[in-house]
Amino acid sequence: MVENSERRSRNYAIPIVIMFALFFMIAFVTGYQNPLGSVIERMSSGNRLMSQLGTLANFIAYAFMGYPAGMLLQNKGFRVTALYAVTIGFIGVAITYGSGFIADDTTAVVIYLIGAFVAGFSMCLLNSVVNPMLNSLGSTPKQGNQLVQFGGAFNSLGATLAPVIVGGLLGGAASTISSANPVFYLAMAIFIAAFIVLYASKLPESPDLGKKGEKVKVANAFKYSNFTFGVFAIFCYVGLEVGIANWTLQYLEKSQDVINNNVMESAAIAGTVVGIYWLLMLIGRLLGGVIGGKVSSKAMLTVAALGAMGLLAAGIFTSGTIVNFIGFSSAEFSFQIVKIPLNAIFFVLCGIFASIMWGAIFNLSVTGLGKYTPVASGIFMVMVCGGGVFPFLQSLIANHSMIASFWLPFALAGYILIYALFLSKPKNDDKLPEEPEVLN
Repeated sequence: MVENSERRSRNYAIPIVIMFALFFMIAFVTGYQNPLGSVIERMSSGNRLMSQLGTLANFIAYAFMGYPAGMLLQNKGFRVTALYAVTIGFIGVAITYGSGFIADDTTAVVIYLIGAFVAGFSMCLLNSVVNPMLNSLGSTPKQGNQLVQFGGAFNSLGATLAPVIVGGLLGGAASTISSANPVFYLAMAIFIAAFIVLYASKLPESPDLGKKGEKVKVANAFKYSNFTFGVFAIFCYVGLEVGIANWTLQYLEKSQDVINNNVMESAAIAGTVVGIYWLLMLIGRLLGGVIGGKVSSKAMLTVAALGAMGLLAAGIFTSGTIVNFIGFSSAEFSFQIVKIPLNAIFFVLCGIFASIMWGAIFNLSVTGLGKYTPVASGIFMVMVCGGGVFPFLQSLIANHSMIASFWLPFALAGYILIYALFLSKPKNDDKLPEEPEVLN
């Protein structure tokens, strides 16, 4: 048994590191859409809804690419799917970068949104690879959850850096996409490096995927109740995670108390505060990785949902109180004391609980699916579009009251709690017989 454990560690170390690096890229490319949203808003005559269009374009791509991603994973395996993903990611970032050279604001915004949409295809493909692969590399469901949680920590690192770096580059009055060019250079360079490493590497294929190229009935995956309800849980979770971050940033940027700070621009303050949200996501996922091998996914998800609901309620009901906080000035490369609304801190603290939801939901949802796992992963990727849909719906509420808009993620956390407590346990009749036929 010890020999087998050593062999697994030796053979799987490089694939695990590669998956962790791809987790970072998913969050970094997704995360810079949020601070750039303020630039898009200014380029669109101050229309608040426009601030969320980049995020919406990025996430709505999952609705188009999710199922094909699962099929590509089934037919081509982990390595080829990952190579396609990083190639498309480079193209998407390059299109976004090119939009900064367009003089006409309307045309520039359209090109920017096309770039965000194409990048979303890449993020969908990457997610389709990294989650089932890390989950399958664990020798038990708990160890699979543990690896996904550790991978999520690198995801959170990318998400932490994106708003801080881009917010610092943009300042408070940037009105052109080209202000963030250094970020695009970095993203394109990482995609090139990832392609080279993936091309030269051999990634193990999971036995749970079945035979490469084997066709399975997609509908059969939905006969597993834990998966069916888990699909909507993922839809809600991504909307909650992104909605809290996006609208905390928008709330802070437009708060008069934040704008009145003399030491820093409001965009830099908001970027730092929201960066802490993603930092807490990183810390939470590291903790989730440590305890993931000992605590059930159901228990983790229950605590996470309750904690998020409590903090969201606290944030909604503490509007009007101002406190001292820290902000990072990229101009002086130093931290400054700034004043922000207290409720923003409660919203930011949600990151510690939101951090472990993805891994726990994924683990609970795919338990027992076997060869339906790649199909399930593709369907999950479709539902990641919730990260664009719900923040956009939240913007409709925010037009009337930004604080009241946080009741939407509160409701999403409520469904996740119900899933953890009642809907995540597979029924006795969920086990399906093997399919004798091969379908076209």
